[in-house]
Amino acid sequence: MRILETYLLAQRAILRNVLRSALTVLGIVIGVAAVITMVTLGSGATAKVTGDISKLGSNLLHVRPGQGMRGPGGARSSADPFTIDDATAIEHNIAGLTAVAPTATASCQAIHGSANWATSITGATNAYLTVQEWRLQEGRLFSDSELKAGKSVCLLGRTVQKELFGDAPAIGQNLRLGKISFTVVGALVEKGQSGFGEDQDDIVIVPLHTLQRRISGNTDVRTIIVAVADGVSAETAQNDIERLMRERRGIKPGQDDDFHVRNMKELIDTLTGTTTVLTALLGAVAGVSLLVGGIGIMNIMMVSVTERTREIGTRLAIGARGHEVLMQFLVEAVVLAACGGLIGIAMGLCASSVGARVIGVPFVFKPGIVTVAFFFSGAVGVVFGFFPAQKAAQLNPVEALRYE
Repeated sequence: MRILETYLLAQRAILRNVLRSALTVLGIVIGVAAVITMVTLGSGATAKVTGDISKLGSNLLHVRPGQGMRGPGGARSSADPFTIDDATAIEHNIAGLTAVAPTATASCQAIHGSANWATSITGATNAYLTVQEWRLQEGRLFSDSELKAGKSVCLLGRTVQKELFGDAPAIGQNLRLGKISFTVVGALVEKGQSGFGEDQDDIVIVPLHTLQRRISGNTDVRTIIVAVADGVSAETAQNDIERLMRERRGIKPGQDDDFHVRNMKELIDTLTGTTTVLTALLGAVAGVSLLVGGIGIMNIMMVSVTERTREIGTRLAIGARGHEVLMQFLVEAVVLAACGGLIGIAMGLCASSVGARVIGVPFVFKPGIVTVAFFFSGAVGVVFGFFPAQKAAQLNPVEALRYE
């Protein structure tokens, strides 16, 4: 009952000056809203990055010549390229793989009638679609004879198909890649942008032998993409591939690799960890405004104690105890902070929803951060309201009644 009476007294004192109370909690409102907005948008950005990178395949290994970014100066241009035999060796000697796709790329002008489009050509086998988890919209894959003989056939990404053929059927039509005529045998489903902003549908896939013999004029393999089976450790497969490639490329113990194996799972973990740290940093910076709001509450409560000195003296003179006065002012501070926390939560969630749409990330609701923000706002009320409440409780009744 006393707790209810204390709350009602605190509520009456707050409503006595609504404008001042509103200005008092403004810092808490801004602080809670900022924390929730920053953390929610940061979580959305993390989810988007993770999802976009996962589209490339979280169980993939990319084997490339050169040292990548691990050695000084980046990749070594003098490193020998791979060959199809290297991909075959990986496929036959490494356990736990579902597919191995040797690839090479080139840039070329694709022409059909009066339409032309600058695009990227990828020479690959049918395993390329397996490792990339890419399906056909219509048509068929390359036949074994087309792959072995290097026939002039191709698969089109949605962007190239739209630019060259519009809404007209592309299967069975001919187009030129450079000076060579190709027959379209398949069209790929639309994939959209990758996690790095690259249009994955702006691609023409041709048999690897065709690209090597008729376009690039060499037998180089730029990348070997390896899909690791579910339940198999990608790190183990990566180590096995590195040992095999060192042996095939004649790299002696103690010498640096002239190739690198990129584990896509490691890339996802790195990017996710980075965005998580940035989110925590932004949340911490936004949390500073909560402390500012707490200082505002303490200042206003100190003013309130001074203004209500005679009221406090009267209560003490008619029998109120010091701890009851302390509780009254402490409840006032906590109610102010809690109200500010609730308003800040509502504003933060609204701002997060709008912000997520604006920057194009998913809205990721985090009940934990909402709970923490609310209880932290209450704790701010307790911490910063205690000193003014204690000052009020320690007033001498006689001196308080004489106060003007």
